[in-house]
Amino acid sequence: MTEEVKNNVADNAAQEFNKLSIQVSLSGLSFCVLDTISNSILDSGKLVFEKERSPYGLQKGLVTLFEKHHLAKRIFSEIVVVHRNKLFSLVPKSLFNADEMANYLKFNTKIFANDHIDYDEVESYDMINVYVPFVNINNYIYELFGEFTFKHNGTVMIASLLSGHKTTKDPSCYVFIADQQMDVTVISQKKLLLYNSFDFTTKEDFIYYLLFTLEQLQLDTETVKLKLFGEIEEGDVIYNICHQYVKHISIFVPSVSSLPMGMGKESIDFTVLKAL
Repeated sequence: MTEEVKNNVADNAAQEFNKLSIQVSLSGLSFCVLDTISNSILDSGKLVFEKERSPYGLQKGLVTLFEKHHLAKRIFSEIVVVHRNKLFSLVPKSLFNADEMANYLKFNTKIFANDHIDYDEVESYDMINVYVPFVNINNYIYELFGEFTFKHNGTVMIASLLSGHKTTKDPSCYVFIADQQMDVTVISQKKLLLYNSFDFTTKEDFIYYLLFTLEQLQLDTETVKLKLFGEIEEGDVIYNICHQYVKHISIFVPSVSSLPMGMGKESIDFTVLKAL
């Protein structure tokens, strides 16, 4: 056996323990590759679209990302695709009926007769997340790699924040910000009060949706803990306007112990990491 063949065999053997996590949305894409043996990030990348694309345009972007990072030629032990969109509805597990999924969605979002609807179970919390995945993306991934797992980003977000939330007297409002979309998760004593997602363009849009959410839940801006994360830093216009209306505000940093090693300074989407 030549040295080159030996190296190829060794590389393929090593790749068999690598896990790929991909997040797809009409605004952009991101991914990371985890070495499950060393629990370290081997590769990651992100592609933000200049404007929101169609599902077909999203797939073209994914092909570009895969070609750039040579992902289609690699071997993975597991692949997880996270669909990020606002086409979802949470249903208590006790009331869930798989034959009624279209009815759960039709009051919250516009769906079409030919839309494929799927669901995730939010494990340990008796909730079902009904949603519309990007079917063309799932088909593309299946053609490349065969069987894989897919979830809605809300499922990953809710489960991660609930499991990591420390019980406090006052409710906490987590807001994840990325690509002019805000995902709002409100938790009180290990219980989910609300999860919703909004598109925003200006800081005024952002604060309107935030304050409206708090008002609907009858939460006091003097006591609720506002935790911002994602594409946000202390001193940003979003942070500053929130500080004008909410007393307790901070930048939320996920527990380092729960994240893979070797991240360096590069920012990787929360749900991409948490889906690993």
